[in-house]
Amino acid sequence: MDEITSIHNPKIKHLLQLQQKSSARRKEGLFVVEGQRELEHCLAAGYEVVETYRVGENVSEKVYEHIAYRGTTEGVIAVVRAKPHTLSDIAKDDVSRSPLYIVLEGVEKPGNLGAILRSADASGVDAVIVCDPLTDIYNPNIIRGSIGAVFTVPTVVCSSEECISFMKEHGVQILTAQLQDSNLYYDQDMTRPTAIVMGTEATGLTNQWREAADAHIRIPMLGRLDSLNVSVSAAILMYEAVRQRGGKK
Repeated sequence: MDEITSIHNPKIKHLLQLQQKSSARRKEGLFVVEGQRELEHCLAAGYEVVETYRVGENVSEKVYEHIAYRGTTEGVIAVVRAKPHTLSDIAKDDVSRSPLYIVLEGVEKPGNLGAILRSADASGVDAVIVCDPLTDIYNPNIIRGSIGAVFTVPTVVCSSEECISFMKEHGVQILTAQLQDSNLYYDQDMTRPTAIVMGTEATGLTNQWREAADAHIRIPMLGRLDSLNVSVSAAILMYEAVRQRGGKK
């Protein structure tokens, strides 16, 4: 490919559209990965790279500055083909005798989902399940915020109904994080197959999840505020499961 020197080049316009519009990503089944580390995780997870743009090779510095979200990305951006991850995939792939899942209902802030995915990778969570999302998992902010953990942690998108049925069918206890009618999180057994379910900071979980739960858990709030950032709460609960399981996945 000849070096692209104009930001008005059709390929550059297409890449920007994929970066900026979830509708374009869904319609074409493509998304954008920026950064060498993120791209390596993406390739290791078996994704197909459609096009790669490297500064100084096939795009000029001016063009790269126009398309890059941040400056410290090793000068590489790729267009990648999306692939679906389903509940049946994680059931098939999960060889753990006691899987740990993080379930997020109605997540809307890409930064929060990215941070949760990083913690999920670090704590050895078997899968993150995003129910009824208000953002798509290939949002560039999620890929960037997770530092590629969206590729290292199986991430499934489905409806709440499908997820609840899956958990009940596979004997996974459902623990909903909520303030009302709940017990302290460290008093709850998390050594058995477990799904920790969290809602949005604004509205929490819907009654559908509260009623499906086997138990309700809460993090003690000792100050004047009544909630933590959802990514912080998720990390606390993930690592409690790690602690109870003896530091093993």
